[in-house]
Amino acid sequence: MAFEGTDSDETTEGSDLVAMLVAKLAEQNELLAERDAELAERDAKLAARDAKLAALEADKQAVESERDRLRRAYEQLKEELLLVKRRLFVAKAERVDTTQLELEFAELSKQLDALAGAVPDADQDGDDEAPARKRKRRPKGRRNLADADLPEVTVEIADELFEQLVADGKAERIGTETSYKLGYERGGYRRIAVQRIKYRAIDARGESTIETAPLPPELLRRCLAAPSTLAHLSTQKFCDGLPLYRLEDICARDGVSLDRGTMSRWIEDLGATFGATIVAAMDADALARAFCIATDATGFAVQPGARDGPRRPCGKGHYFVQIADRDHILFKFSPKHTTKAVRAMFKGFEGYIQADAASVYDALFRPTGDEDDDGKQRREVGCWSHARRKYWEAAFAKEPVAREALLRIGKLFELDSKLRGKRRPPSKIARLRDEHLRPLVEDFLAFAAREYERVRDRRGSLRSALGYSVRQADALRAFLDDGRLRMDNNLSEGQLRKVVRIRDAALFAGSDGHAEAAGHILSLIASARLHELDPERYLRDVIRVLPHWPRQRFLELSPLHWRATRDRLDPRELDAELGPLCVPDPPQ
Repeated sequence: MAFEGTDSDETTEGSDLVAMLVAKLAEQNELLAERDAELAERDAKLAARDAKLAALEADKQAVESERDRLRRAYEQLKEELLLVKRRLFVAKAERVDTTQLELEFAELSKQLDALAGAVPDADQDGDDEAPARKRKRRPKGRRNLADADLPEVTVEIADELFEQLVADGKAERIGTETSYKLGYERGGYRRIAVQRIKYRAIDARGESTIETAPLPPELLRRCLAAPSTLAHLSTQKFCDGLPLYRLEDICARDGVSLDRGTMSRWIEDLGATFGATIVAAMDADALARAFCIATDATGFAVQPGARDGPRRPCGKGHYFVQIADRDHILFKFSPKHTTKAVRAMFKGFEGYIQADAASVYDALFRPTGDEDDDGKQRREVGCWSHARRKYWEAAFAKEPVAREALLRIGKLFELDSKLRGKRRPPSKIARLRDEHLRPLVEDFLAFAAREYERVRDRRGSLRSALGYSVRQADALRAFLDDGRLRMDNNLSEGQLRKVVRIRDAALFAGSDGHAEAAGHILSLIASARLHELDPERYLRDVIRVLPHWPRQRFLELSPLHWRATRDRLDPRELDAELGPLCVPDPPQ
């Protein structure tokens, strides 16, 4: 019995121990659970803190990136503003300090000179095939008016004391000392009396009939102005840039009442007539015979018509200039600056076209096969002046690569000027260009492609300049094909200044028809100056001759052929403002 009781006590004690151990274990588990919860909470806080730190770091990087972007945009806008201010308030010439560039890139300059090789002197290479061009000498010192072909008025200056001595026989005149001053005397307008002879004829029945000599043909029928007046007004407006309201005031001071509306109608009719006759013949000759046509365009405001509604702003048209070799200069007005308009202007032409990189010209060099495509082959010739201008702007923004590019392009222009020389024929120029200039051109284009890859993802004037050279590489090489081609298109830009002068003075054209007529008169004036003709005298003569001239021979009246045509005319008939005129036979 005692033994059995002991076992029971031991069992009870074991149960209590197990229970105590279980309780202790549960307590430890609770403590571990609490510890795990605290660790989990701490891990969560650490994770949250790490996420917050990562977010802050990302925000910091984003802010820094945005700050850098804004800084670059600010610097770019600052450069553009400085460039605009320079264009507005400083001389617009793209002057480059070549001496400074030579010092800055002395080693590169030596390498480029070595790459070009030794260039023969134009006076020593024995080229006598092409005549030397006349160079205008700049006057030095005071001009000698004694050699000028001017009417002379003599003013005698005497001394009262010596004149009295001469009268008393105590002195004598032994000569004069002559000097000259330039004077002016207003000529003014003249009234031309047109006297038409009246005749009375008596027939067989004794009845009399009175007839008046018919008027000879005139360019503008029933026009008050004679050819000389029409030429004078046209030259003052389109050559000297005087608007019609100023011409109205000038005429009033000369004692002639001419309102601007009348003059406007005269000029429009005159330009339209020129456009259908002489200018049309010049255009056809240029498209058929020209080797290279240089072209450019500028905008011109056009007054809206009455059907466009009241108070509408002026529309914007464009004048395109076409310089066909050294033969013709044509100004063509287009209401739209589009590919379709450009195609119409060059339809049928095959040869070289020199222009800037405007997208409207692309269709001329890349046939599309559509109905507007004439199937002619044309080769694009780029303009190195346009390329240089973009580097000049980048150099103004303090880009070292742009300054190096300016030095390289300057070497190209300097070498090309030396290669053309005074007496070298085109074949010789092409050979020398291929030998000496082509290596420099290829080296520059490789330099531009290499630098463009480095900055192509960065906005700015440098990327724009390098991108222009890379995209226009073939066009910029084209002038090497023939010695007659030029490196630049500056002649076109120079001719467009005539349009700018009129635009600044007259502000706008009255209609598209007025603008087209003005372009035709501009074409004749510019071509006359190209061939060293007096524009006013030339216009006066062709206005006099044109009503009598055969339709199929209008090209003979163009400035290119006018000297030869004028020599075949009767000078007395030509000098008369009105009357009959004998048309000579065509040249053989």
